[in-house]
Amino acid sequence: MMKPRVITALVLASVSPRRRELLASLGVKIDVVPSSYNEMNMPELPPIELARTHARGKLAGARAQDSEALVVAADTVVDLDGASLGKPKSAQEAAEMLGALSGRRHVVHTAFAVTLENDVIERTASTEVRFARLSQQEIAEYVATGDSMDKAGAYGIQGRGAALVERIDGDFYTVMGFPLGLFVRTLRDHGVILGGTR
Repeated sequence: MMKPRVITALVLASVSPRRRELLASLGVKIDVVPSSYNEMNMPELPPIELARTHARGKLAGARAQDSEALVVAADTVVDLDGASLGKPKSAQEAAEMLGALSGRRHVVHTAFAVTLENDVIERTASTEVRFARLSQQEIAEYVATGDSMDKAGAYGIQGRGAALVERIDGDFYTVMGFPLGLFVRTLRDHGVILGGTR
């Protein structure tokens, strides 16, 4: 049996503070290499395929100095009845998204792509979320915090956004932006374990 490869650092192809924080919680050093990929491009794809396409594009748009480095990229898309909700471009669009989600269920898809030596491994996790019924005032107050503007579907489940959510069915971290458990299991299945300290 081959001895597992131990990774103590990885490269994150994203400037997302949430993804950096989540990955750092696994006890590895995180080096950020911003991707040149423009995720504001929204090709006509089903939401889950859009998340996968963006994750793949972000990975390809990142350049790690160390060719042996483990590089990871991810993307999150909110799926409301088959329509993709990305990051809002304005406060008005954020309010419209939240109004559409109010009192309804949607699915959050987070895809990640990771380089393992010469291979690219891709996985996707999906979690169902149900919003509470929100008043216009509640929506306006949340949008006014500014939390909507850098998040798919105009909300983050952590922090203030928790008040918008009635229940979830699936992995919390998928909704937050990175499915940690699936990531660790995927690496393990490919002979890689995470080690070291933060």
